[in-house]
Amino acid sequence: MTDARALPAPTDRILAGVALMLGFCLTAPLLDVAAKLASDTVPVGQITAARFVVQSALMAPVVAIMGLSLRVARGQWLALSCRAVFLLVATFCFIAAISVMPLADALAIVFVAPFIVLLVGKFYLGEEVGPRRVGAALVGFVGVLFVIQPSFAVFGPVALFPLGTAVCFASYILVTRGLSRQMHPVALQFHTGAIASLLCLPVLVLAEGSGSAVFDPVWPAGVDWLWLFGVGFFAALSHMMMTYALSMAPSATLAPLQYLELPVATLLGFLVFGDFPNALTLTGIAVIIGAGLYMIHRERVTARQLMTERAAPPI
Repeated sequence: MTDARALPAPTDRILAGVALMLGFCLTAPLLDVAAKLASDTVPVGQITAARFVVQSALMAPVVAIMGLSLRVARGQWLALSCRAVFLLVATFCFIAAISVMPLADALAIVFVAPFIVLLVGKFYLGEEVGPRRVGAALVGFVGVLFVIQPSFAVFGPVALFPLGTAVCFASYILVTRGLSRQMHPVALQFHTGAIASLLCLPVLVLAEGSGSAVFDPVWPAGVDWLWLFGVGFFAALSHMMMTYALSMAPSATLAPLQYLELPVATLLGFLVFGDFPNALTLTGIAVIIGAGLYMIHRERVTARQLMTERAAPPI
């Protein structure tokens, strides 16, 4: 009898997964737009906290409706906490960056995260990674330098913040690899948001009245409430779309689509803020996308070779 898990996913499920991934690419940049709009009057630390508090509040009824258990094994708490810290720092660095940088510039630098995951997998975790993929990762880093160079000249050290996002997000992905096999993705997302909220809120309480431009909270005025809600809403919506997309279609099919997030962010940055990357930044973005797509192509080739080898009859 053929193992059902070995059968290809039905076409309709794959198409649904592709549609959800496209939805992610369209909604994730809206999170960044809302955060950048809020940063005019609201401290970065408060926007970061809003992202997780609103996300947790929105995810709680979803968990209840789905009847998911929120029970966490004792050995999972450390990994969950690390995952929350990595995502928290990644979010803080990115919001700090886009408060002064164009969306496309910051996001392009963040796209170095898959290259970091690949290199860590090879040199630290001992995963099999061929020289072509390593070369693609190094080319991707060169593309990031193209983006950083003009950004650093204009914005100063804040242009390095997206690198902090990339490193933390790569660490977040590596931790998620292990946890995703042990917990339902919706429950995992809720716990991450809840833990990050518990870490954020005491900082804001302690910083109240301190005069810190980054952490001293303010009472949002008028439309700022909408922007803060939008940060958490689009975070929850986009990540739910990605989670379910990955459950419906192979990651090899979906991975290239994620690069559509860059042109969407570029378009929104131009329409909302009047920002458009210069020639050197556009060159860097093109190099990053090209290197990423080539790396994905090589992963597909390697996966097909492994499947062929396993399917070959013994000699």
